[in-house]
Amino acid sequence: MNAKTLIIIASFLSTPAHAQGFAGLGTTADGFAVPDPNTQLTFPKDHGAHPDFRIEWWYLTATLKDEQQNPYGVQWTLFRLATSTDDGKGWNTPHIWMGHAAATSETDHVFAERIARGGIGQAGVESAPFSAWIDHWQLAESKETGTYSLHASSAGFSYDLKLLETGPLVLQGQDGYSIKSADGQASHYYSQPHFDAKGHIQFGDKRIPVQGNAWYDREWSSQPLSADQTGWDWFSLRFDTGAKLMGFVLRGEKENFTSGTWISPSGEPTPLAPGAFIAQPLHIHDVQGRTIPTHWQVELPEKDLSVEVKALNPNAWMGTNFSYWEGPVTVTGSHNGAGYLEMTGYE
Repeated sequence: MNAKTLIIIASFLSTPAHAQGFAGLGTTADGFAVPDPNTQLTFPKDHGAHPDFRIEWWYLTATLKDEQQNPYGVQWTLFRLATSTDDGKGWNTPHIWMGHAAATSETDHVFAERIARGGIGQAGVESAPFSAWIDHWQLAESKETGTYSLHASSAGFSYDLKLLETGPLVLQGQDGYSIKSADGQASHYYSQPHFDAKGHIQFGDKRIPVQGNAWYDREWSSQPLSADQTGWDWFSLRFDTGAKLMGFVLRGEKENFTSGTWISPSGEPTPLAPGAFIAQPLHIHDVQGRTIPTHWQVELPEKDLSVEVKALNPNAWMGTNFSYWEGPVTVTGSHNGAGYLEMTGYE
């Protein structure tokens, strides 16, 4: 689940945050397409945009280390929101684009955002060869098969990474149909969690060579939440064994909904039934006037997994137009590793 969708909707719709699901994500999908469990995802077509749907995103996070094994994280996200089903060209296009980028260390967290209209070429996505961009920020396929480049820069930071695919795409949920609530709201959702990453991060004038791993998510829908869901906690965890876990908790006013996917070292996904993924806060941290759970106990009994997930930098607050917490995490316990955590709705 990518929380950045909420930022676009909250910025351009007037729906109160909790009246129709978190940030309006529970509003009806009048006139827009809705996910269909019988849809078969096809590539490279589905790497591109889906303008019949109201919301979608292209989202990459990376956990990295420098030559001294100091840890870092980067985030790059592009979103598209259709404000109506009307056709339009140029400045009159109904499609709004937003980008978020961040770089995080144990002591620093810097971020930036950009907003654009796709109809004037300022932002967009091409499916083959793949390219997603907003202004000079870009995630793009290289000439060599299975390789990509990633770039973002703003005041105070920048990063450039080369990405190499090392495993297959993962269809989340049931063949890419990911259920988000007991009421049946859903999205189309796939991931590429198998990337080696190498390049550099720059904080101010300090340029740091780094390498590690990256995780890429793609998701689109028109009404992904139910009306009572007030926020979520989303985990992407990579273990030293080579296995991986995506899991999320969608917090409802009456009850929570959890789901996820276990990914074997070879890349074989096992969808998790609602309730199988368990995440409980262990420590609350004060961040920008909010109390945020930055230390968690995560369990998956069917895989004998019980781990502590702890923020690398508890102050990784994204003070964007609609604020949220997102940053790299360490993983210790029955399985060791690293990953990313995204949390919304902590107002």
